[in-house]
This record gives sequence, structure tokens and C-alpha cells, in this order.
Amino acid sequence: MSRIAQAPVPRPAPAGAGLAPDGPGHRKAVPRRPDRWAAWGFLAPIVVYLLVFYAYPLFRNVELSLRDYTVRSFVRGDAPFIGFANYLEVIGDAMFGPALWQTVVFTVVSLAFQFTVGLALALFFVTSFPLSATLRALFLVPWLLPLIVSSSTWAWMLNSDSGVVNALLGAFGAGPVNWLTSPDWSLWSVIAANVWIGVPFNLVILYSGLQSIDPSVYEAAALDGASAHRRFWSVTLPLLRPVSAITLLLGLVYTLKVFDIIWIMTKGGPSGSSTTLSTWSYRLGFGNPVPAFGPGAAVGNILIATALVFGLLYVRLQRRQDLS
Repeated sequence: MSRIAQAPVPRPAPAGAGLAPDGPGHRKAVPRRPDRWAAWGFLAPIVVYLLVFYAYPLFRNVELSLRDYTVRSFVRGDAPFIGFANYLEVIGDAMFGPALWQTVVFTVVSLAFQFTVGLALALFFVTSFPLSATLRALFLVPWLLPLIVSSSTWAWMLNSDSGVVNALLGAFGAGPVNWLTSPDWSLWSVIAANVWIGVPFNLVILYSGLQSIDPSVYEAAALDGASAHRRFWSVTLPLLRPVSAITLLLGLVYTLKVFDIIWIMTKGGPSGSSTTLSTWSYRLGFGNPVPAFGPGAAVGNILIATALVFGLLYVRLQRRQDLS
């Protein structure tokens, strides 16, 4: 009896074949190369965007501040390297002290009023009432308007001769005030405009933070006999602390770089009384017949470093809070 040769029957692959071992009795899938390329494909646009619009301009600004650029050398690209000479020049300039102080005043006062008024409005709107949504939407108008429109409107309102503010003062028997042309009032005028523009941002963020607080916490505090004043200081503010921190940080960064409002309303004057580091940087680089590109870039980098320090401080405080 002849034997019939039979081809060997392939056995099915054992379960988990093609999987990399991940400890005894466990296996995990090895990512395939096409999946990796797909991940890089989705990541590439944001990487390119950050490199082109953030990393390169920042590198270019640092490079400008470390060289002696003139109009000619800027075009030819042969500016000599001078190290930190531009930084020493702007720090030793007579305008540095007043510009730094006015930047601090402008930033601190703006943040204080924006946050206080925004929190008061958020507490007012957290309780529902008829037309509350419509009224909230109207409060967002200053934030939605282009800065050039808002700044021009405030410049017209505070005009010494034809402004509506002086007309209102005259109706009560008061004399006109040179809001934009007096060294005593120019800085406070641009602060008022900046506060008006920034309040809606604080309102939106703080209102969202109040909405996330569990109402049962207030009920428990009320049962313990806490007054409305005590509930605000012992419940609302502590629970709103993370939202308040990010609101103040973002407000700080936005306020440090405010340029449009000041430049449109006063151009930093009169006599530099409303000049901040941002407007001074622009004036050095572009506002003079002979531009000083290096010192202007140095002032801009000082602003960037200041914002970075506060950003790192916020990250450190946030980590401590998460660990506690």
C-alpha cells in the first residue's frame, strides 16, 4: 500500500504573535511605522508654526540686541557683534528709569482694577436674572472691538477741547482737564482706557470659575452660620484661587506688551510721561529718523524676560499646589 505524501498543514500562529513582551505573561503591541509617520504628520504643522512665528522671531530679536545694527548694516547683514553693550546703553539711558516705573504703575493699577471690577461683575452675574445673558454679552463689546477703534474712541472722549468728558465736567461747573496733553494726567488716561478694555476678559474667566464651584459648599457654609461676607472670603476666594492665578498671569502678560492704546492716545507723551517699555522699544527701533535697532530689541527682550519670569513663577506655584 503506497503512502501518499501530504504537505504539512500550517499551524495557526499562537496568540500574541508579533507582540513585544511586556513582563511575564503580558504583551503589548509594537507601534507600526506608518502610525508613527501619521503622528508626525499631525504634529508637523504646529511645529512649523512655532518655529516660524515664535522661535525664529525670538532668535532674531536676541541677535539684533547683540549687534551694532544701522540701516546700512541691517540691509547688508554685516553688523559687528558687541555683546551686551546695547543692554548697558538702554539701562544707562535717562529714559529707562521713568519708562520702567511707568510700566510698573500702568501694569499694577490696570491689573488691580481689571481683576476687581471683573470679579464684582462675575459675582453679580452668577445669580441668574432676566436678561442676564444679554447684559453679559453687552459687557463683552469692549473686548471684541479692535484696539484701534477703542483707543481712538477714548482719545476723542478725553480730547481737551471737544471731548465728551470735559463737556460733562463743564455741565457741573468744573473746568476742562488736559487729559492727554498734561504730564499729570496722560498716564492715568491710558490706564482708564486699558482697564475698560480688559474688564470683559476678567469677567469671562472669573465667571467660568464661579460656575464650577459646587453650590453645596455654600449651603454647608450657610448652615454653619457663615455670613455672605464670610462665605466670600472663606469659600469663594480660596476655591477661585487657581482661576484667579491664571487670570492675573495672562493679564500681566497682555498688559506688559500693551502698545496700541498708549501710542494711539498719547504716543508716550507729553515729555515721556506715559512712555512704557513697549512704546519706548518701538520709538527706538522705528520712531526716530535714525533707528536704533539694537537698543530697541534690547528693551523688547527685557519685556520678554520679565514675562517669562512671571510665567515660570506661576508654573512653580501651580506645581506646589498640585503636590499639596
